[in-house]
Amino acid sequence: MEFDSDVVIVGGGLNGPALALALAQAGLQATVIDALPRDTRQGDDFDGRGYALALASQRLLSGIGIWPQVADHSQPILEVKVTDGRAGEGPSPFVLEFDHAEIEEGPMGYMLEDRFLRQAFLTAMDGMDAITQLSGETVVAQDLRPGGVTVTLASGGVVRARVLIGCDGRRSGTAERAGIKRTGWDYGQTALVCAVEHEKPHNGIAHQFFMPPGPLAILPLPGNRSSIVWSERNDTAAQIQALDDDGYLNALRPRFGDFLGKITLSGKRFTYPLNLTLANSFVGSRLALVGDAAHGVHPIAGQGLNLGLRDVGALAEVLVDAARRGEDIGAADVLARYQSWRRWDTATLAVATDGFNRLFSNDNPLLRGIRDLGMGAVNAMPALRRRFIREAAGLNGDLPRLMSGRAL
Repeated sequence: MEFDSDVVIVGGGLNGPALALALAQAGLQATVIDALPRDTRQGDDFDGRGYALALASQRLLSGIGIWPQVADHSQPILEVKVTDGRAGEGPSPFVLEFDHAEIEEGPMGYMLEDRFLRQAFLTAMDGMDAITQLSGETVVAQDLRPGGVTVTLASGGVVRARVLIGCDGRRSGTAERAGIKRTGWDYGQTALVCAVEHEKPHNGIAHQFFMPPGPLAILPLPGNRSSIVWSERNDTAAQIQALDDDGYLNALRPRFGDFLGKITLSGKRFTYPLNLTLANSFVGSRLALVGDAAHGVHPIAGQGLNLGLRDVGALAEVLVDAARRGEDIGAADVLARYQSWRRWDTATLAVATDGFNRLFSNDNPLLRGIRDLGMGAVNAMPALRRRFIREAAGLNGDLPRLMSGRAL
């Protein structure tokens, strides 16, 4: 079987291009199939979307040449403050505070707007002869052939590769066509996402405010702006999203508070249904799943993209090392290494985020007392607090080389 590429990647969002760049820079050929036309991936206007990148994720982006393009647009996250309370009543006196000064490596992470990250990926892929980009194309079939896989596009085109990678989201067609089932449940919550401008500086501090309907994250962007990820019950979220901008702000202000002064909307408003969904297997015959195609978790810890980039780092390392040893990169034993590396870490985080959401998204007085005392206790224990900081920075566990600041 003749191959067009070593790897064909379905999904042109963020994880797919990151994987393509990591593999191409290590000498493998990659084809990226993106269902969206290229012009929808580009745009200079701020639309309100931003990402919280853990320090380990920033290292990976640096390792694949993306970070130098976006560093000037980023905002370091220097502190995280976690509180409990009710809208309009202010936070509980028990505050859990994480300060980057407690670790040696630097900021816990960075905030970066979507528009800059996507454009950096497109520019970097354009500069790589080893990457073929197919935009505005959808996959209608995938078939195993001796020693490889054939992907058929809606346009009639065909791509042949040694291995197929699904980076196509929580409703992954790649996983579905491979017969990989999913386990999960709906939270009955919707995330309202927007950005605001405020009068006072945020000083690089991120806030996580737990309220009975769901958490509110206030994440610092460059300048006097912050990204908002605000969880509400589905019916309440639908009512709020349907309001005009003034009504929307009137709903947000009691939850946000006045600690940053007057706030105004900046950019667009989005909503996302919240659920937990885990692929029952991260691999199949000559196939691997990455990012939301493998796992979708609650945004309570802001780890969605960071989890996906860990997948990218792990899979790139497994495939590149196999290729250097002369192994078939699509062989079952090679792909099993990726699954064994990522499965436990992902399942552990999924259980943790699910548990935190259930513990904090309620108004049970007994549970409120337990969690407030728990936050106070952690805040009073430097060693445990430091461990949480390193976890937020993505520095714990078996890190891929790219996330440890080493070359692939």
